[in-house]
Amino acid sequence: MVLMIDQFIGTSFATSLIGLLLLIILRPNKMKKLPKSRKNYNKMGNDVVLTSADNEHSLPENVSGPDVIIVGAGVAGAALAHALGKDGRRVHVIERDLTEPDRIVGELLQPGGYLKLVELGLDDCVEEIDAQPVVGYALFKDGKITKTPYPLGNFQANVAGRSFHNGRFIQRMREKAASLSNVRMEEGTVTSLFQENGIVKGVHYKTKDGQEHKSCAPLTIVFDGGFSNLRRSLCNPKVDIPSCFVGMALENCQLPVPNHGHVVLADPSPILFYPISSSEVRCLVDVPAGQKLPSIANGEMAKYLKTKVAPQIPDELRDAFISKVEKGSIRTATNRSMPAAPKPTPGALLLGDAFNMRHPLTGGGMTVALSDVVVLRNLIKPLQDFHDAASLNQYLESFYTLRKGFGGIYTSGAMALLSGLNPRPSSLIFHFLAMAIFGVGRLLLPFPSPKRLWIGAKLIWGASEILFPIIKAEGVRQMFFPATVPALYGRAPPVYN
Repeated sequence: MVLMIDQFIGTSFATSLIGLLLLIILRPNKMKKLPKSRKNYNKMGNDVVLTSADNEHSLPENVSGPDVIIVGAGVAGAALAHALGKDGRRVHVIERDLTEPDRIVGELLQPGGYLKLVELGLDDCVEEIDAQPVVGYALFKDGKITKTPYPLGNFQANVAGRSFHNGRFIQRMREKAASLSNVRMEEGTVTSLFQENGIVKGVHYKTKDGQEHKSCAPLTIVFDGGFSNLRRSLCNPKVDIPSCFVGMALENCQLPVPNHGHVVLADPSPILFYPISSSEVRCLVDVPAGQKLPSIANGEMAKYLKTKVAPQIPDELRDAFISKVEKGSIRTATNRSMPAAPKPTPGALLLGDAFNMRHPLTGGGMTVALSDVVVLRNLIKPLQDFHDAASLNQYLESFYTLRKGFGGIYTSGAMALLSGLNPRPSSLIFHFLAMAIFGVGRLLLPFPSPKRLWIGAKLIWGASEILFPIIKAEGVRQMFFPATVPALYGRAPPVYN
């Protein structure tokens, strides 16, 4: 009997923590450097072109021009460039800065994202960068801890999440794309799309030497990131800023649970820890939007981290955390959230963070981006050319439905959603509502007093305010009734004259 009670308490504790984490997540409001031979920047006329060691030159555009222009060479842009290049397409990639990025987000790839890397032939991009395997999460609250593993039992042993330095991973992706002779990767800033008769024909861009250029292609795919300057031309953006991250890289410390992401359910919001190399642990402190971000310059941030945050951190990490704060190695990043609201435009497509963002606490951004790349690559693979813009645009509208996947329960079900192994919207809705109802049930026991009933009603109302706007923004038909969407059931490769 005692064992049964302990098991019930353990299950309730784990479910409550996951429920609280999801509610917070979904609220609206020293490794050596890579060998130099892996990073070659060659001058071709006025172009700066990135190549890899086994590809001493990337061919410039031939007379007929590229099939596809890709704006941005982050995770998604570089992955798509490689995928289309492998399919024989001529690709022109224009990236604002081809040097190694230095970011404090985009460092955790979920297992579902790793599977997409395998599918794209890019899984070796997590090699030689000191990436660390991640097999689940450890949750901390009020001195208690519970482990929630990814449901990886049906996969091969190498399938797991990966955490790493974002810049190292992106450079590997760029090198893979640039190794293909039909992929031209150029450094430049795209200033605008240019159109003829309502059809996007290409882009205007400026190189670092200030020269202005124009590149033409029948299809332009934009991946210019969360701060996109092309977004308004291709979608109806409603960007929300739910919080900010305060980030540091801790050194000389060990995580309490190796090969796990760590989530401290702290006051006022979560603190994350995960390894980014064999000797560094990333710490991200979430600061809600309603709370003023303390100033780093005048010392308010250091005081806040040492007095408010440090006491809530696990003992194994506290000294390293305080040491890093005292060194002043503190950075911040704005968290952005935006539902996918496309504006179908002949000749162009918007993807990546420029198109659809979720709170970084989910750690799912790269997984979603790579999944979108796979869907798009498979969708356009049978097309022989892209020059009939109207037919191509009608055909590509099905992408926005296809990108939403369809088809254990409790912890394993929630972790399958978080890890990108289960993309079904119906599972997300079920788990979200189940956790809200579970929380209300616990609140009402052992006696449903008027105060508890009122709090329970507010909890259900708050959950509804989070969930239903997301469903509305993403599209009810696209999420739950895809067969009724004309762009999907009418999908067939365009027939060109």
